[in-house]
Amino acid sequence: MFDYHMHTKVSFDSQSEPADMVAAAERAGLKEICFTDHYDFNDQTREGESPFEIEKYRAAYDGLRSDKLKIRHGVEFGITPWDRDELTKLLTQYDFDFVIGSVHYVGGYDPYLKEYWNGKSVREAFEEYLLKTLDAVRANADFDVLGHISYVCKSPNNLSHVPLHYADFSDICDEIMKTLAHNGKGMEINTSGVDRCGVFLPTIDFIKRYKELGGEIVTVGSDAHVSENVGKYIGGALEIARETFGYVCTFEQRKPIFHKL
Repeated sequence: MFDYHMHTKVSFDSQSEPADMVAAAERAGLKEICFTDHYDFNDQTREGESPFEIEKYRAAYDGLRSDKLKIRHGVEFGITPWDRDELTKLLTQYDFDFVIGSVHYVGGYDPYLKEYWNGKSVREAFEEYLLKTLDAVRANADFDVLGHISYVCKSPNNLSHVPLHYADFSDICDEIMKTLAHNGKGMEINTSGVDRCGVFLPTIDFIKRYKELGGEIVTVGSDAHVSENVGKYIGGALEIARETFGYVCTFEQRKPIFHKL
C-alpha cells in the first residue's frame, strides 16, 4: 500500500502536521508515503501563487522518521508552458525523490474556483483545461508523473458533477498521453475525485489508453490535505493499476521502482 500524493502545512492549503500524516499512514497500514507539497506559479502573471520556502520544507521533513513505513520527499509543481526555469531552480535546492507535474492555473485562474467557470459551459471548461495541460507537458520535461489529469472535473463549480470522459476529448487526450509516453513520464491515479465527482482522477479509460500508447509508469495518491484522508480509496486505485499494468510505481531519487501487484 502506497500513498504518493499528500500535503501538510508546508503547502498553502493545508494546516496538517507532518507527524500526524505519518501516524495516519501507519494506522492505514501503508508501506510507503511521499510528501508532495504545492509549488505553483500563475500561468498569466508568472508570479508565485503558492511557492513554499525550502527552509520550511527542510524543517518539516528532514528529521521525520517512522519505524513502520518509508517516507519519501517530493513536490507537486504547478507546470505551465513557461516555468521550466523555476522548476530547474527548485530542483537545485533540494534532493527530491519525486516530482508531480500538475496544472493548477488556466488563463490566470485555478479551475477549482468559481472565477474559472464564469461564462463557460462544462465542455468548454474541460477542453480549455486539457489544452493547457497539453501545452504544459510539451514544454516541460523535468517532472516524473502528471498529476490528476482530470482535476478540473472535481471542482464544486462543476455544477453538473459529471466526470471528464476520455472519449469526449480523445484527440487532445491522445496528444497528452503520447507526449508523456514519449518522454518517459508517468500517470497518477488520484483518489481525491471519488468524494467530489464519484470517480478517480483520471478514470480507468485514461490509464488504459496511456498504456496502449506506450506509457509505463503509474503511481497512486490520495491528495490528502488532512490526516483523515491519508490512504483513502488507495485500494481501489491500486486495483486499477493491477488490472492495467500489473504493478504500481514508487520513486527514489527520481527513479521509478516497480512493485508487482
